[in-house]
Amino acid sequence: MHEIRIRGHLDERWSEWFDGFTLVQGSDGNTTLTGPVIDQAALHGLLRRIGDLGLTLISVNLLDEKEQSCQ
Repeated sequence: MHEIRIRGHLDERWSEWFDGFTLVQGSDGNTTLTGPVIDQAALHGLLRRIGDLGLTLISVNLLDEKEQSCQ
């Protein structure tokens, strides 16, 4: 599982664009995408989509097993 934070709010209609990811709008004005990434190529494709939309990437984090079980 990966957690990707972007600047700005994306509403739920974008969840299909980021297939398999959960979008959560934070109170800080940013959006957190959480979901599975099968390999590095898929991660690069996802990051390319974010760039193609002109969104600002804040962070990309690999969630460890302990963090995943809390969600």
